[in-house]
Amino acid sequence: MSATGPQADDGDDDMEALVNGRMCIVTRRSAPPEGLIRFVAGPDGQVVADLKRKLPGRGCWVSANRAVVETAMARKLFTRALKVEAKPAADLADQIERLFAADLASMMSMARKAGQFVMGAMKVDNAARSGAALATFHALDAAADGVRKIDQARKAFAMLVEEDEIPSFRLFTGAEMDELMGQNAFTHAAALAGQAGEGVVKRANALVAYRESGNDDGKSGRKGGPSR
Repeated sequence: MSATGPQADDGDDDMEALVNGRMCIVTRRSAPPEGLIRFVAGPDGQVVADLKRKLPGRGCWVSANRAVVETAMARKLFTRALKVEAKPAADLADQIERLFAADLASMMSMARKAGQFVMGAMKVDNAARSGAALATFHALDAAADGVRKIDQARKAFAMLVEEDEIPSFRLFTGAEMDELMGQNAFTHAAALAGQAGEGVVKRANALVAYRESGNDDGKSGRKGGPSR
């Protein structure tokens, strides 16, 4: 579903959002599904994040950003929106970040099997230098020299074709990737062109947006990319 266009005033914005059924209960702004998280209440009132937007029952929507989720919890907006005595877990925001991370790791594994995600400094350098890469990825604790060399490859191709550099993400430490991805953990990697590779970049951007600070309800958050 495409994003809604400019609105005449707040009343019109609320009306269109209500018709579409997707308006953040905190910011009161409508957005496409990709920019929102759907929540439902379980049988015991526990608030459940429905990232795939498939769970049955009455749902509500919150901007896909940690600070906004925390604001919804602090203001007890889930109870009002879900029409039940909602009980969000104290670590709900952390749970959601883990879900985003797991979704990204799963897509990386799928892309690797499809030949659209490569690991290792030499393969990543070649992919960035040749233009095959859609984005590069580095562990947060990767050696600076290795990251610098791959950044140079990104810059070299961008200058050659006179286009913007592809994004570079630093989302997890090596230890976090070991826990999240097991034997598929990496220090340097690249997503390549194709549906699965595009899915990796999309999910990486979603994780960055969730962690990002500087929103309307601004609290600081961990980012990790992308850089250009």
